[in-house]
Amino acid sequence: MGRTRKANVCRRLSRRALGFYARDAGVVQRTNLGILRALVCQESTKFKNVWTTHSKSPIAYERGRIYFDNYRCCVSSVASEPRKLYEMPKCSKSEKIEDALLWECPVGDILPDPSDYKSSLIALTAHNWLLRISATTGEVLEKIYLASYCKFRYLSWDTPQEVIAVKSAQNKGSAAARQAGTSPPVLLYLAVFRVLPFSLVGILEINKKVFENVTDATLSHGILIVMYSSGLVRLYSFQAIIEQFMQQKLDLGCACSQGGTTGTVGEAPFGIPCNVKITDSPPPLFEVSSLENAFQIGGHPWHYIITPNKKKQKGVFHICALKDNSLAKNGIQEMECCSLESDWIYFHPDASGRIIHVGPNQVKVLKLSEVENDSSQHQISEDFVIWAKREDRKENLITVTASGRVVKRNVSLLDDDPEQETFKIVDYEDELDLLSVVAVTQIDAEGKAHLDFHCNEYGTLLKSIPLVESWDVVCITSGTLSCKGFLYRCHLLDHVHISPDSPML
Repeated sequence: MGRTRKANVCRRLSRRALGFYARDAGVVQRTNLGILRALVCQESTKFKNVWTTHSKSPIAYERGRIYFDNYRCCVSSVASEPRKLYEMPKCSKSEKIEDALLWECPVGDILPDPSDYKSSLIALTAHNWLLRISATTGEVLEKIYLASYCKFRYLSWDTPQEVIAVKSAQNKGSAAARQAGTSPPVLLYLAVFRVLPFSLVGILEINKKVFENVTDATLSHGILIVMYSSGLVRLYSFQAIIEQFMQQKLDLGCACSQGGTTGTVGEAPFGIPCNVKITDSPPPLFEVSSLENAFQIGGHPWHYIITPNKKKQKGVFHICALKDNSLAKNGIQEMECCSLESDWIYFHPDASGRIIHVGPNQVKVLKLSEVENDSSQHQISEDFVIWAKREDRKENLITVTASGRVVKRNVSLLDDDPEQETFKIVDYEDELDLLSVVAVTQIDAEGKAHLDFHCNEYGTLLKSIPLVESWDVVCITSGTLSCKGFLYRCHLLDHVHISPDSPML
């Protein structure tokens, strides 16, 4: 039997109004997103510029909100035309927000305050304050003073929407101290918090006497990842480190004595003392050597991607099983291209276990599967490939010899030659299950770009949207395309009416 033809949008809306999907909230959600995807990808849908603004500082986007002036001003992009949600009072350079994460209320949790059920922006300021800001009004709901002994600069999720890690800038000391071999022993600090209600897990120091030749460290999903100058990457259990090396349990808002000074934990000027100091090197869970410390884990079952730790191997990727370090069949991936910019590879964010390999003229989606008749070994194969639209062009190189003879030679162009269509960005839209690809071609002095939506399952091109502005001023943010402050929005022609009584989302 052939593939069953899906009902059109009008029919699906009619069935939804009659309650065909009412028994299962998941079915309703998938139906709504299927309708939205059909509307976005249909031929009659147009994208038009609905708003223009300018900003001297970087523009950030998160869940329908656009942030300007280091998160001080917030604009909602959900309405037909963007509107300002709030603008916080002007502040000095030392008080500006350096990094931020959007926190959304977990489903099913009972929280202490009614305001906790609304989205919040967790922000880190230049003078080491950690703030929880209402994502709707800009009101500061909570504030924690971190410390004065280091400069905290980066925010990231350890466990998404549950645990955050605040990372300090690296303490490298002066050039003279480094030459004399007397640089500070502590490279950086990691402060870890559970969110809503805020509670301290601990502040960990990364000491160069314990982790010799360490260059960086980070925290992800309960794993401490430490990188070394030799290219070595080691993974440690953060929970085991906390249990073994925590010097004292600290609670926010409680009195504490440290080094002869008494104060309140999380309040200025006392802050939060470092309470996790590793004295002996803990046993690693896993270690591997990779060029430039590049290391990724993903797939089903778990595999990892590295580049062999030799400069001549740059651009060669090895995909290996995490359980025994064995190389997958066809696990050496090398894109045969001649380009100035390197290709890149990563595990597909759709949790399918697939791998995306992006080069200047092609996007490969690879799948990981068991080898036939050998379930213990896995192999890499192509799922589909997206190719750039190009002509097979060669240039004639003309040289004149000493005798005056003219010699012509055909020279192949670079794969990322600006006059050829070149892939610049590949992104995945999880709700609509679309793979979006930005391709750019240099025409005269300007770069002309177009955004293509591909089916995430088969790679089929569903819709192509030309961008009017020059590529030099274009950047992509998740869910919204912004171009020097221009906001593009999908303009759906009135072929389908969606009544207020049955909202699409």
